[in-house]
Amino acid sequence: MLKKKVLFVCIHNSARSQMSEELLRKLAGDRFEADSAGLEPGLLNPFVIETLKEDGIDITGKQTKAVIDLLKKGNEYSYVITVCDETSAEKCPIFPGQSQRLHWSFTDPSKFDGSPEEKLAKTKKVKEEIRRKIEQWLQTVP
Repeated sequence: MLKKKVLFVCIHNSARSQMSEELLRKLAGDRFEADSAGLEPGLLNPFVIETLKEDGIDITGKQTKAVIDLLKKGNEYSYVITVCDETSAEKCPIFPGQSQRLHWSFTDPSKFDGSPEEKLAKTKKVKEEIRRKIEQWLQTVP
């Protein structure tokens, strides 16, 4: 059975899309091939790296990717899921093939303020929101 390809997109590919990619891979890597990219790739959020390590996922040293580069390669996806705000999601290009677009809005960890401990706690909360959304979605996908 061929795995369905899923692309998670956010602005910088530094937090939400990375967490989504890794959590889908962990929860249903036998059914899906997960990828992520950003509209304007930045640097990985260190709080995301730390919070994913608690799930046994190490993305230290992973490079962010640009959505436009994946489009230029001709990549096709069964699902393209934007995880940023709706205005940014509208900037996501249309990929070739028959992909279904979904939009799941999550708070951007790069906008968190407070102490490092507070930022980490808020990032963990977003990760758990993403996990719950993926688990719900997995129940609806054949």
